[in-house]
Amino acid sequence: MKKMIVILLTMVLAMVVSACGVGKTSTDDKTTNIEPSKSAKEMTEQMLTEVEQPTLMELSAEEMQNLYNIDPAKLEDFSVRIPMMNVKSNEIAIFKVKDANDLAEVEAAVKTRAENVMKNFEQYLPDQYENAKNHKIVVKGNYVLFVISDQADELIKVYDSFFEKK
Repeated sequence: MKKMIVILLTMVLAMVVSACGVGKTSTDDKTTNIEPSKSAKEMTEQMLTEVEQPTLMELSAEEMQNLYNIDPAKLEDFSVRIPMMNVKSNEIAIFKVKDANDLAEVEAAVKTRAENVMKNFEQYLPDQYENAKNHKIVVKGNYVLFVISDQADELIKVYDSFFEKK
């Protein structure tokens, strides 16, 4: 009986935490019109050079579409890196939409991906589940950044530097 109460309370707490938006979405820069001089892939590579992460592999358009359910035709550019082995939850994705009207759809797909990663690790690896719960989504102009990392803030600082006026 005590186990059932603990499980029930844990589930309620998990729902409250997820409803409060643990995975922060920063949309205060949606109106920025500064374009980075780097491609999504170059930005991702520089982020990984400056902030060490587990080994991540680049996804093709087809693989990205399967994982994120985003139509590549709606994207002008993208770079998605996921772990080579399913023992880490770290992930970095940058999407540049062709049409600003598709931003909400891409952002929703990224949120769904975040939920799927959390579900994958919920019963599997508790430390990676916590990592996934603390994901970050940042929208700047026509770009959507998705980061799962214990160093997400450092990765976002590097990402933000691509949008600063020189």
